[in-house]
Amino acid sequence: MSDTEHTGQRARPGLHGRRKGKPLRQHQTELIEQELPRLAALGEQGLVDWRTAFDFTPRALRMEIGFGGGEHLIAQAAANRDVAYIGCEPFINGVAKLLARMEELGLNNMRVHPGDAVDVLRALPDACVEQIDLLYPDPWPKRRQRKRRFVSEETMADLARVLIPGGRWRFATDIDDYAGWTLARVLRSPDFTWTAQTSSDWVQPWPGFVQTRYEAKAVLAGRRPVYLTFIRK
Repeated sequence: MSDTEHTGQRARPGLHGRRKGKPLRQHQTELIEQELPRLAALGEQGLVDWRTAFDFTPRALRMEIGFGGGEHLIAQAAANRDVAYIGCEPFINGVAKLLARMEELGLNNMRVHPGDAVDVLRALPDACVEQIDLLYPDPWPKRRQRKRRFVSEETMADLARVLIPGGRWRFATDIDDYAGWTLARVLRSPDFTWTAQTSSDWVQPWPGFVQTRYEAKAVLAGRRPVYLTFIRK
């Protein structure tokens, strides 16, 4: 999730939020205008074919939903250059930061969607994604807002459809209510299994996890993150 308050208007679950914050710097604007069309996950012809979209043959496809400033996604893509990544984020300033880091590190294994991840999920073919990370989505804490939460029976069906059998859905939040909300839906889902065996399994970050800017702020504010891993049956 971006560091900004998300204020979307649509009722369907998905990534909602304001599209832009501070004015972009000149080079960021150039990246959005010149590089984003080339790196877009969704174009006029629909979803790019991740198997042929790169100058190498990816061994797997992974996805991050709501990458914020891109800290975690960039680290994952840099550590796994033989894996294709799709990153989704509606906040254009976060997209600009991600593109700048991709350029700096010479990353060529990512496609970007500057909008709602649900649009990408519903364009993906069945059983093609190895891992989906959903990190610190907006909790929409008020009762009347909860229909906006990304995690719902509807979006879980989308996640289940695109994940390969045995694929991972990883979810991190610093909001206890959202963790409980998600677990309640997973535990009654026919599609997912929660992997935790002991309490330490959900309070320790995943191996290789890079802390996001949002998580750092949450920890500083005294909130304790949880890290939940669900396996596609």
